[in-house]
Amino acid sequence: MPRIAIVDLIHKDGLNLLKKNRKYKYELVKDLSKKNLISKLPKFDGITLRRGKIDSEILEKCKKLKVISRHGVGYDNVDIKFLKKNKIKLLVTGSTTSTSPAEHIMFMILNISKGMSFFDKSVRNGNFKSIMQMKHENFELSGKKILIVGFGRIGRKLIKRCLGFEMQVYVYDPFVSEKIIRSYGGTKIKSLTSGLKFADVLSLSVPLTKKTHNMINMKNMNIMKKTSVIINVSRGGVVNERDLNKALNKKKIFGAGLDVFEKEPPEKNNPLLKNKRVLLSPHAATFTRECLSNMSIETVKNIINFFDKKVRKKNIVKI
Repeated sequence: MPRIAIVDLIHKDGLNLLKKNRKYKYELVKDLSKKNLISKLPKFDGITLRRGKIDSEILEKCKKLKVISRHGVGYDNVDIKFLKKNKIKLLVTGSTTSTSPAEHIMFMILNISKGMSFFDKSVRNGNFKSIMQMKHENFELSGKKILIVGFGRIGRKLIKRCLGFEMQVYVYDPFVSEKIIRSYGGTKIKSLTSGLKFADVLSLSVPLTKKTHNMINMKNMNIMKKTSVIINVSRGGVVNERDLNKALNKKKIFGAGLDVFEKEPPEKNNPLLKNKRVLLSPHAATFTRECLSNMSIETVKNIINFFDKKVRKKNIVKI
């Protein structure tokens, strides 16, 4: 009987699948400290992983481990080299984590373009009338050019929403053909630099790799329009945070929205926490009732299907 470790709490709908399935034993592991994971995980055949980091030191103790099922699509919190060397499968939630992030991107774009956080605070502070006399930098989305970097599941959901706001959509993704991008209503560009020069909005939907680390830095932001906005809900480290803070303060760009950070939670001395030109959220792009429920179900189904030899190929990470 396979034993499953649920590392970090997931939605009850996913847990209920295991509760009703007598073929598996499971245990919830809430303490995500390295010491506790080394102590707890060696007895398990499979692991579902939401938050927490599982490195080679932990994995070396897990002699029975056959599979890790990620609650999400990113896997920078797992030692990929160890998994590959030891033939441990890695699964991701391939079909349930795109709608909410795409909506979150639109929420950030709309919030920044309409100044909603400022307006809300002003009304609450009794400044209703004075707001009408101010010079406003808010802008319409209609006709604006958005550059979507990364045209996977989230990018393909996002483009539909952008077109609904009558935006002109450009896509940079060297791995997706022009034909596919055009079929969604977008225009493919061949270089990131060329797109950054004309983009009113830049949205990043890429994994964190050696190539994407610090993909957006001061050099890139210097060529962007001073009225442009950067949105990152992918992974911290794709945007250089120090450079972003400087660019915002020097008004090289208009604003930014971040759902992810280089270090999570961000350190208290991170200057972006005090920068009023950036909208922040706590890696919460998937935090909707529907998405958390569906992710938990797919995470658990992945691990059950693995042991039943029914797992879908698209949910297996090629490592």
